[in-house]
Amino acid sequence: MWVSQGHPVRLHLTAGQVSDSKGADTLLRDLPDGTEDVTGDRGYDNNKIRLSLAVQNITACIPPKKNRKSRPPYDWHL
Repeated sequence: MWVSQGHPVRLHLTAGQVSDSKGADTLLRDLPDGTEDVTGDRGYDNNKIRLSLAVQNITACIPPKKNRKSRPPYDWHL
C-alpha cells in the first residue's frame, strides 16, 4: 500500500504466501504525476523496486531488510 498525505493511493492483494515485492510492479505502474516519494515496509526492499523508483525521480522510503549487507538510507519519520 502506498500513501498520500496519510491516505492510501493503491492496494493490491496477493496470496498470503507471496512476497510483497511480487505485487510491486502492479502498484508502481502509472503512479500519479507529481509523486515524490513512495513508502513501503521491509517486504518491498529490493534493488529492482528501488531502481524503478529512482529512474522516475521518486524517493523510496523503505526500511532495509535486517539481513541486507548494504543498507540504503531512508527517512524513518516520513
